[in-house]
Amino acid sequence: MSLEGKRALITGASGALGAAMAERLARDGATVLLHANSRPEAVEQLAASITAAGGKAECHVFDLCSDEAAAAACARILEGGPVQILVNNAGVHDDAVLPGMRAEQWHKVIDVSLNGFFRVTQPLLLPMMRTRWGRVLNISSVAAIAGNRGQVNYAAAKGALNSATKALSLEVASRGVTVNAIAPGIISSPMADAVFDPAVINQMVPVKRAGTPQEVAALASFLASEEAGYITGQVISINGGMI
Repeated sequence: MSLEGKRALITGASGALGAAMAERLARDGATVLLHANSRPEAVEQLAASITAAGGKAECHVFDLCSDEAAAAACARILEGGPVQILVNNAGVHDDAVLPGMRAEQWHKVIDVSLNGFFRVTQPLLLPMMRTRWGRVLNISSVAAIAGNRGQVNYAAAKGALNSATKALSLEVASRGVTVNAIAPGIISSPMADAVFDPAVINQMVPVKRAGTPQEVAALASFLASEEAGYITGQVISINGGMI
């Protein structure tokens, strides 16, 4: 599944899942544009690793919660040509049960996952459409489908992303652009490993283990490929059979 000649922006590439998707898309031949905000050193190390392995990578550090910063960053990115693969992966958790949730917890989670999707996708979309080929991948969550206690804000943000996926797919389908969402379940990462012990995973997940970032990256790679051109408007779960 060659992505030679394609430019792929991965937001939130400083995390385990974003890094795995960036590595896979680079291995498939894409030039990967690595976004980070609070951890620029992580994407710099990732870019060096990808380059050392023979891939092509660039770093783009900006705040997805700022209209001005995101607009300026997208303008800089487009100076190098259209982005034909966009992975909206950036997201944050700030968990609390709703009766005890502070307003800033609600707004922060919504702002990164949902408003961040708009701030990046909207300016990059027309240049993508003009090429008559594109892939938009929105990273959702099992929480958006099944719900999760203490994550009303996160479930709301990702649920809205699922709905945006379906609506946007209708707008751009005739231009050769597909739009899909990936909804991971429990995926091994430093954050998840601190929350879910093996006994809990054994009880919650039918396949009795956490998924790996590389497994999610393999799905992203397929959806970004030419072979997936007839798949659009879908929310695809990768969760070990949880629901």
